[in-house]
Amino acid sequence: MSTEVPVERISSVRAFNRSYTKFLGALDDHLLSTPYSLTEARVLFELGQREETEVAELRRVIGLDAGYLSRLLGRFEESGLVRRERSASDARRQVIRLTNKGRDAFRVLDTKSIAQIRALLGDLSHDEQQRLVDAMDMIRRRLASSEARPEVRLRPPAAGDHGWVIERNGALYAQEHGWDSSYEALVARIVAGYLDKHDPERESAWVAELHGERAGAVLCVRKDDTTAKLRLLHVEPTARGAGVGTVLVDECIRFAREAGYTSMELWTVSVLEPARRIYQRAGFELVEEDTSVRFGHRLTGQTWRLAL
Repeated sequence: MSTEVPVERISSVRAFNRSYTKFLGALDDHLLSTPYSLTEARVLFELGQREETEVAELRRVIGLDAGYLSRLLGRFEESGLVRRERSASDARRQVIRLTNKGRDAFRVLDTKSIAQIRALLGDLSHDEQQRLVDAMDMIRRRLASSEARPEVRLRPPAAGDHGWVIERNGALYAQEHGWDSSYEALVARIVAGYLDKHDPERESAWVAELHGERAGAVLCVRKDDTTAKLRLLHVEPTARGAGVGTVLVDECIRFAREAGYTSMELWTVSVLEPARRIYQRAGFELVEEDTSVRFGHRLTGQTWRLAL
């Protein structure tokens, strides 16, 4: 049920929009006296946040029409700002990265944007700065909460899904963290052990789908009569931020409780910060750490535990 909104409040929002778009220069052909429009600058900024970005993920984050984004990237490519290529881990996916020229353009935009905002805040007292930032945070959170998050659908693994789990884990961690084939071998052993000795009453696995495509997976396996283990939580890069990991972990915990376990355990490494945040939100606590050479790197392994 919607709330009636007085006309004067609508006018106030429209007035804010006009003044803020003028401040940003959003209606100018060239943002911050650069050769780029606001949309082009936003794309450069997103590309500047990481070494490479999947085109599908870029489109999701920015919310641009696929055709328009493709033409924009084509212009950037012709100008020598970006390079497009097929993903090394999945030839069906296209990735894009900034060239050295593109990095230089990003740094110019970033520096000018920081200077513009510093000038805005510099005319205010510290209390006024805080109130302005708090108001902006509130607006951002409210708008973000109004955007419908795509539905994550869980299903049991079908034929070929377990092979996909092995392939995607091996490819993704090699690409993002430089792990060697010993990690893929470990994943293969875990999956094979699950399939060989699967107890359907006390063990389960799930594949998460987003927009009808595989977006992640997880296993719940028996450690002993009282302890379940959460294993091989995986989220595709294009699905990050959509809640896939949280949905998978929550389902794993729910199943373990219903199966009669009194605790759940998992093992991870400290560099996997997004996964650790999911575990912490679910109530897991760090109980043990050790550092050694794993998967071709010196890594700190962590054991996390949750009382069910």
